[in-house]
Amino acid sequence: MKSIPHIVISQHVDTYIKSGMVVGLGSGQASGMAIQYLGQQLRAGALKDIVGIPMSITSATEAAMSGIPLDKYQDTSQIDFAFDDADIVEEGTLVAVIGRQRPRGDESIIEEKSILNAADKLVFIVPENRFKGGLEGSIPVLVQSLNWMDAAEEIDDMFLGDAEVWRRPSIGHAGPLGGDFPLITKEGHNVLDVIFTSPIQSLAEVAESLDKVDGVVDHGIVSKSPCTVVIASEIGLSIVDNLPANVVEGP
Repeated sequence: MKSIPHIVISQHVDTYIKSGMVVGLGSGQASGMAIQYLGQQLRAGALKDIVGIPMSITSATEAAMSGIPLDKYQDTSQIDFAFDDADIVEEGTLVAVIGRQRPRGDESIIEEKSILNAADKLVFIVPENRFKGGLEGSIPVLVQSLNWMDAAEEIDDMFLGDAEVWRRPSIGHAGPLGGDFPLITKEGHNVLDVIFTSPIQSLAEVAESLDKVDGVVDHGIVSKSPCTVVIASEIGLSIVDNLPANVVEGP
């Protein structure tokens, strides 16, 4: 992936994060830089009384090293703002996909998505090659482990000719069944990677279809409003949100 300039991250933090906020801390290269910069601002006194809610072990570790006070996510958590990397963001709708990368330790797509949805305001930070229409690639789907194959077969039939369905392994590379060591999430679910080989016309429609499959617990498609996407390129950055008639481009 293309590297996101540090200036983009500092502008992002300065623009959206104010003293006294509870902030959801995302995972990924850009989120890691944002966490480090947020810590610098706290140490310098430019920001005060920030509480971070990490979305992963990695973001919790980076935040602790940066001196950001942390709290755990609960269903009742009030989150003012959240930022995160996204694997891909659909141009036009700003629907995003998270969780393509294999989670480490007890990280959770469900918890990451819950924090994103709980935030009053959400920003995804992506390089320009991750902001596009006609998306391809994988969408992670969490399924009940006991009858995972029934869900996999139904999803395979649903997207026949457009996607393949593989159960994600915990180590190495495995076949469609996930090998001898399939990944089990901390909630006890299997992860199916629905790998689209044809362009996805609508992530929202894919999400709606997946939600109807018996045994599907959740998936990596995030549809949130209001949502802002910071798109970094070699010539600067663009800021796009999903509120009507509100697109701002910066140098």
